[in-house]
Amino acid sequence: MGPLYNPRMTTAVTKTTPHREDAEILTFGCRLNAYESEVMRGHARAAGLGDAVIVNTCAVTAEAERQCRQAIRKARRERPEARIIVTGCAAQIDPAAYAAMAEVDQVLGNEEKLRAESFLPGPHGQEARVRVDDIMAARETAAHLIQGFEARTRAFIQVQQGCDHRCTFCVIPFGRGPSRSVPLGEIVAQVRALAEAGVAEVVLTGVDVTDYGKDLPGRPSLGQAIRRLLAQVPELPRLRLSSVDPVELDDEVFRLLAEEPRLMPHLHLSLQSGDDLILKRMKRRHLRADVIETCRRARAARPDAVFGADIIAGFPTETEAMFANTLDLVAECGLTYLHVFPYSERPGTPAARMPAVAKPLRKERAARLRAAGERAVAGFLESRVGGTAEVLVEKPGFGRTEHFAPVVLEAGMAGEVRRLRLTGVADGKLIGAAA
Repeated sequence: MGPLYNPRMTTAVTKTTPHREDAEILTFGCRLNAYESEVMRGHARAAGLGDAVIVNTCAVTAEAERQCRQAIRKARRERPEARIIVTGCAAQIDPAAYAAMAEVDQVLGNEEKLRAESFLPGPHGQEARVRVDDIMAARETAAHLIQGFEARTRAFIQVQQGCDHRCTFCVIPFGRGPSRSVPLGEIVAQVRALAEAGVAEVVLTGVDVTDYGKDLPGRPSLGQAIRRLLAQVPELPRLRLSSVDPVELDDEVFRLLAEEPRLMPHLHLSLQSGDDLILKRMKRRHLRADVIETCRRARAARPDAVFGADIIAGFPTETEAMFANTLDLVAECGLTYLHVFPYSERPGTPAARMPAVAKPLRKERAARLRAAGERAVAGFLESRVGGTAEVLVEKPGFGRTEHFAPVVLEAGMAGEVRRLRLTGVADGKLIGAAA
């Protein structure tokens, strides 16, 4: 997985087969998908579904869908006898397209994939080829108890599902349905179980995390939920947030940044652009000044706070001056970890009908943004040399700091949090030594 916690925009695939008897799961897209793949793993194991490949798709870009289809075809070539099940956002939005693929045995929707009965054999061994209900009718989100992720050092916990907003470039609400929150008691129970099992860091994830609680009794804010969670699970060493909407962070989140060292000082902002007119055409909820104010407040609360951002390059109608505003905002806010995509038309969205920027120009602007991000990361890593950090050891010889910066280290057991001196930078990683 890459250096970002991002519920919408990741397209890298994660392949996991921790136990020989398990189904193979190919996970595309977001950290929420990663969490749901672990839920499916448990259901498939309980159903005795071993000789199977489950492809958990992403629909955020055309490239993401192309990669999913490519993986399906490759899975069939490599495992001709396996049962291939396709699910996730792309399958939810266009189930017929995936059902039409000769390689596919079954298509499950985003709600169906989380139900244990979906993985049980049907009467006489026959399963419905397509099980995809209307996601817009979904009204509740259950917490699904999982036993931890393969590495057993960091786990992603779903606290929210769906989205009530309609950004003009995005199809994800049609794959995830309306916004709905997991009751805090269920989140606490799951986080406590993971902490007791030795998981050192939990990441709260969802489609629109900052929308948490608006559908629950009393309408608790995300910050209120985090405070109660940390109070009720004191054995959890570290808590991290996935991608957040900068204008919807509530006051309690900033207070927690100042008061609670277990909340990691790393916020990944769903930014998309640094130009006000483009943000309005995207139908985003924030403007440039809101992003600047969010970063200011976070650093006032925790001076060492660092920020990542999702950015779309070459959105329809974006001029060079508008793009320059985005580049300037990266520098003005001191954004470090950039997750950049050239704009990708999604059928049926308003943005797909707007005057397009030429694709080569989109790619060129994306490359310039990525280069700016690489310079920012390099500068950040150099700024940490000579200091100390609390490093979560993920595997022998490697860990990550509170700010999610990669660290090469000499010793340490996976899951251990070690205080290290940062003595240098090599190959894009900090070098850690015993403090």
